[in-house]
Amino acid sequence: MTSTDTSNLRTILRCGASSLAVSLAVATGAAHAQDAASPAQAVEPDNAVEEVVVTGFRASLASAINVKRNASGVVDAIKAEDIAQFPDLNLAESLQRIPGVAISRINGEGRQISVRGLGSEYTRVRINGMEAITTTGGTANSGGTNRGRGFDFNIFASDLFNGIAVRKTASADVEEGSLGATVDLNTARPFDSGKPQLVLSAQASYNDLARKAGPRLSALASRTWRDGTIGALVSVAYEDRRLLEEGANITRWTYGGSNGGFNAASTLPGYTLAQINYTPTSAATAGNAIYHPRIPAYVSYDIESKRFGASGSLQWKPADNTTVSLDALYSYLAGTRKEAQLQAIGLSRSGTGKPQTIIRDGVVDANNNLVYAKLDNVDLRTQSAYDELNTEFKQFTLSAEHRFTDRFKVSALVGYADSTFTQPVSTIITFDRANSQGYSYDFRGDRLPTILLGFDPTSPANWSAINGTSEVRLRPQFVENQFTTGKLFGEYEFNEHLTLKAGIDFRKFEYDSYGQYRTSETVSQTLTPAQLAAVSKVYSGFGRNLGLPEGNATAWLVPDIDAYAKAYGIYSNSGIYALTNTNNSSARGQYGTVEEKDAGVYAEAEFKFDAFGLPFRGDAGLRQVNTQQESGGYAVVNGAVRLVNVRRDYNLTLPSFNLAADLTDTVVARISAAKTIARPGIGSLSPGGDVSVQGANRTFSSGNPDLDPTQSKNLDLSLEWYPTQGAILAGGFFYKKIDTFVATLRTQVPYNTLGLPDSLIAGTSASSTDIFDVTQPVNSNGGSLKGFELNWQQPLTFLPGAWRHFGYILNYTYVSSNVEYLTSTAAGAPTVSAALVGLSKNAANATLYYETDRWSVRGSVAYRAGYLAQVPGNDFNSVHGTNSTLNVDAQASFNIRPNLKLSVEGVNLTDEFNDQYVGASDRLNVNTHSGRTFFVGLRYNF
Repeated sequence: MTSTDTSNLRTILRCGASSLAVSLAVATGAAHAQDAASPAQAVEPDNAVEEVVVTGFRASLASAINVKRNASGVVDAIKAEDIAQFPDLNLAESLQRIPGVAISRINGEGRQISVRGLGSEYTRVRINGMEAITTTGGTANSGGTNRGRGFDFNIFASDLFNGIAVRKTASADVEEGSLGATVDLNTARPFDSGKPQLVLSAQASYNDLARKAGPRLSALASRTWRDGTIGALVSVAYEDRRLLEEGANITRWTYGGSNGGFNAASTLPGYTLAQINYTPTSAATAGNAIYHPRIPAYVSYDIESKRFGASGSLQWKPADNTTVSLDALYSYLAGTRKEAQLQAIGLSRSGTGKPQTIIRDGVVDANNNLVYAKLDNVDLRTQSAYDELNTEFKQFTLSAEHRFTDRFKVSALVGYADSTFTQPVSTIITFDRANSQGYSYDFRGDRLPTILLGFDPTSPANWSAINGTSEVRLRPQFVENQFTTGKLFGEYEFNEHLTLKAGIDFRKFEYDSYGQYRTSETVSQTLTPAQLAAVSKVYSGFGRNLGLPEGNATAWLVPDIDAYAKAYGIYSNSGIYALTNTNNSSARGQYGTVEEKDAGVYAEAEFKFDAFGLPFRGDAGLRQVNTQQESGGYAVVNGAVRLVNVRRDYNLTLPSFNLAADLTDTVVARISAAKTIARPGIGSLSPGGDVSVQGANRTFSSGNPDLDPTQSKNLDLSLEWYPTQGAILAGGFFYKKIDTFVATLRTQVPYNTLGLPDSLIAGTSASSTDIFDVTQPVNSNGGSLKGFELNWQQPLTFLPGAWRHFGYILNYTYVSSNVEYLTSTAAGAPTVSAALVGLSKNAANATLYYETDRWSVRGSVAYRAGYLAQVPGNDFNSVHGTNSTLNVDAQASFNIRPNLKLSVEGVNLTDEFNDQYVGASDRLNVNTHSGRTFFVGLRYNF
């Protein structure tokens, strides 16, 4: 965008919102209805958008299009097909059908969303008008534990909700905090239908990789009394799932000279020892180094989850002009995860590890990657892990609306939400094999390596458990997010052309995180061969449907955690297995607190007018916000570890403007401009630091309580054609001028240069000369983000015969950005230019459906282009990233009777892999799959 364009945008923000729109609204007018998104809608949706009776997928699409058409800004919606029947089993899976929305998955289902290239940290989610955060855990390959502002959608069963709205443009009456979108989730209420309802649903699920079945049950009951002035609704849902995730887990690639380099006896055809062990000093010299996999490994995760949810609503109309609603939402996600992993730990271990490893033969490809190597003296490891992961979410909101006159009404909302994640058991036990001979790996095939061990990995005689080398990790952790909300707002209709809105709102957010560790994880019993055999078992059956190259192990010995715990009392919290949250640096690093208070006030004008022979409608407003923030954590101060608390506050002024014009009876044009903000991630605000030594990984990460929020100036243009009922062809352009991003500054330096005491690594396998990966979030330079969306929904009702029952949904999104990532905070330090982390340049979705009174069949394809996960990468890799995905789902239902429906559904039918890489040459980092999941069930509506 040129400087002239920027100036024009600034003019729209400062002047157009206040003078042009309001003056036209007062001077002229046309009675053209508009149902703008507002807090009133969140409190009482019935008064905001004319509802369409929804009885099927086609009707749900038509209802959603109604919401979009009547809004002033850019809003997309999804409506339930029927009460307690959302179009998809997972909320995120439904959201990806909206243009500009892409999702990330965990355990085969959607977890988080990104909107227009901006990840979950930049997207706010409100439930029944109140902001909320949900926190779940995951493997490191799927994002780990959520300690940020992102919303984990997988905690909820979709049956609890009846509508979603995605607001891509801002208005003053919607609370700040989002650069991507504000997503509104709404649960059902008794006044939605006004008639008695009882719905029962039962399904069975089956995963073809886990080869396990589980139940999925839901029920809803709703009724009104006293001529519809009192209503109650309750909904419950339960699901039990069993999944496997299996594949390769390489833990990045590193250069030959890392961790002390390979043994001097190493030979590699065509290369000298100096070339083999070359150590780059910067990304610019990394091209001279030979890179090899850090920890070649295969891994299997056995995951079981049980999800229970409930929602309830009470509504009361004491008078025709007053409505009071009490809504409650509860969800509990309880899961266990078992892990079996076989890895070459020695290739990333200094001291007695890599410096003793001898390269006997190998192949280096055109990108300087050691893609094949035959090695001696390799340290190998087998490990078992067991985790219990529980998330409990609860929310209560009380809202009321009173209309004093036909022109003046006041609404209020108070609410409380709590999301608590607990991982009370997080255990890893390892057995080791030092200086193994005849080991080889080969990455010259497809995306899975051939790993030949040279021995029988199932025999206890080939493994050892040695004090000081083998590990017993006990790492329980806990995260809690709490929101308290209160807001009061009103609106006054001056005339049919102008309505003024104003309101105040207050939000208090509290975040607490802590964990426990052993003082030293390498202190454990040295076991005799007989003792080791008594606390081990053989893991078998690995590699089903994986496409595993011939020769790889499909069974190996693993520690039996239950037997080990019984024999050696690892959960006794005493002796060498005592847990601490202050005497271990990593445990101290888990500690963090944040309290954030946001107070806002806004004024907004909604207007309708005629100009140039066309009816216009829109809104213009201003929001003023004050944020007070306090964060705490353990940090090193003058060589000593202390608990540090940091306070700060800041003020923001946020104008917004939305204008829609009905060019014809079927064509709508829109323009929106606004200034928006997104606050830094919660986990980034801690003043504390974390020294972590985990196996061969050595890191020091610290927070930054002085991070500034990301601010953006936004411009949206769109043109929409509604040719028939339920059809839309739309295109939109968006541009964001972002002043700063929160980026992670990464360096690699010896521990003894960090200014930290050696006591922080006492009891670990690290030495003061080891290279540590050092990270800290910083405000980096901003950049521009621009793109366009295309959306075409078409029921084919104009076709003859059975063809009229078909229809399709197509959407495509293109997003482009360019960000300068810092490599140092020093003046003049080089930067790395790359796309925004998490941004997929291309995303597309397609759904083909067929629907009659008795049949409903549809298939969906979702494509997401690859995206970057980290810039710059570790070990002087230029980037970390995730390759593109193509997910295929299908579902069908048949109405056996008017109130009895049979349904079948298949999710992830192509068994798409989670394929992650490092470096510009696409070095394999992770490649796992979780199989296909099928559902069959019955639904009865009384």
